[in-house]
Amino acid sequence: MFIDEAKIHVQAGNGGNGMVSFHTAKYVPNGGPDGGDGGRGGSVYFVADEGLNTLQDFRFKRRFHAEDGEKGGRRQQYGRGGKDLVIPVPVGTVVKELESGRILADFTQAGQREIIVRGGRGGKGNIHFANSIRQAPNFARAGEPGEVLDIVLELKLLADVGLIGFPNVGKSTLLSVISAARPKIADYPFTTIEPNLGVVVVDDFSFVVADIPGLIEGASEGLGLGHDFLRHIERTRLLLHVIDASGKEDRQPLEDFDRINRELENFNAELASRPQIVALNKIDETDPDQLDHLIAYFSELGLPVFPICAPIGEGVDSLVKKVAEQVRMLPPTRLAIPVADETWYRFEEEALFGIERDGPVYVVTGNWIAGLVNSTNFDDTESLQYFQRLLRRKGVIDALEKAGVQEGDLIRLNDAEFEFLF
Repeated sequence: MFIDEAKIHVQAGNGGNGMVSFHTAKYVPNGGPDGGDGGRGGSVYFVADEGLNTLQDFRFKRRFHAEDGEKGGRRQQYGRGGKDLVIPVPVGTVVKELESGRILADFTQAGQREIIVRGGRGGKGNIHFANSIRQAPNFARAGEPGEVLDIVLELKLLADVGLIGFPNVGKSTLLSVISAARPKIADYPFTTIEPNLGVVVVDDFSFVVADIPGLIEGASEGLGLGHDFLRHIERTRLLLHVIDASGKEDRQPLEDFDRINRELENFNAELASRPQIVALNKIDETDPDQLDHLIAYFSELGLPVFPICAPIGEGVDSLVKKVAEQVRMLPPTRLAIPVADETWYRFEEEALFGIERDGPVYVVTGNWIAGLVNSTNFDDTESLQYFQRLLRRKGVIDALEKAGVQEGDLIRLNDAEFEFLF
């Protein structure tokens, strides 16, 4: 099965907590704090692997988690950082954020490596909170959580030439004749449902041709194979439009040509202007006058047109040479929305906290609040004082008063609840 889209969940590792520790050694009284910092959580990277050609590996495994950082140690020892998770994907994979559709990475070259979610920073050990007044801090900073993201992987074939056309016009047969590819071919009506790739060699030049699944009218709106067909065409430099010139099986060659180009334009206007070469197939079954009319029609449009009979190779050599000539001159095709044109700051500044109401309870939310609560030793006077000073300094108390809090009201910060006292 050809899998060309997958939705997965990726989570970077959490940073390790800082250590609360005090130096103890013989003949060293009051050694002071020596708790080390926690290690950074592992990040999740994707790397393009030319040995893969489908997203089959993501069909059953959909959740990926990098390793958490370790807790800091005694004697100022840092916790070990979590191992990064490296996930291989096929060349041609586009990574998008599920919710917004934002493009995060576009893997166009083998070996390309991109970070998708970053690991959380490790927390500070209690050695960092010692000063002339607080000489024995009994608290440390909690590690930050790693980034979490739901993403969509889309595989877009990296072929130079895309074979397009309605089902059963002979695209698979043509691919089997011009390359070593062996797609399914039959003498009864059916349609290819998985893209097939073939390498075509002309003298000292080679290029990749993709037999892309046939489409029907309405594909740009998702009907039939719809976007599964159209997303692969975006990568190709040249379109080889195969048409059944015979007009059998109730086919109308010129109408078929217009319909497919209309679907390309509806899906992506740039696709309609992509260079095309027309191959009029099944000329052995075509009326000579009909064939002459078709050749004249496409010539007037300025399109290179080649009458062929794919099964026996008639006219195929001339067609392939023309395709090779065009491909040599065309630059690599870029995505309609290149990643390079869009800057995304993953660690954008965010509000330290927010205030919501849960019935009579005032709830203070935010990652900073969660980290502060997790870092506080509520059984230690100095730690509690440090906690209260930060709430006042960062504006939490003022914001609660503006929200209407009264003395005695319940305040919830993360999973801790307090009564508000002036």
